[in-house]
Amino acid sequence: MRIDKFLNAVNIVKRRAIATEMLDEGVVFVNGKKAKKSKEIKIDDIIEIKYLNGSKKYKVLKLPESKTIPKSKKDEYVKEIK
Repeated sequence: MRIDKFLNAVNIVKRRAIATEMLDEGVVFVNGKKAKKSKEIKIDDIIEIKYLNGSKKYKVLKLPESKTIPKSKKDEYVKEIK
């Protein structure tokens, strides 16, 4: 699954357009490398998003099979790392 779709599907960002913009700005990293929109996400990848006031890291646990998942099931797909 492409990273822009993944970020939206698992409710890390609200809209895919926001995910695309973040990727274009270069604030999203996968396994320590700057990610492009077309980057394919795999289980166990580490996604880091650098915000102005810090960063958040997520470990991919599972890939969604549908376009979106319920917010209550987010923890099944990603785990926030400190």
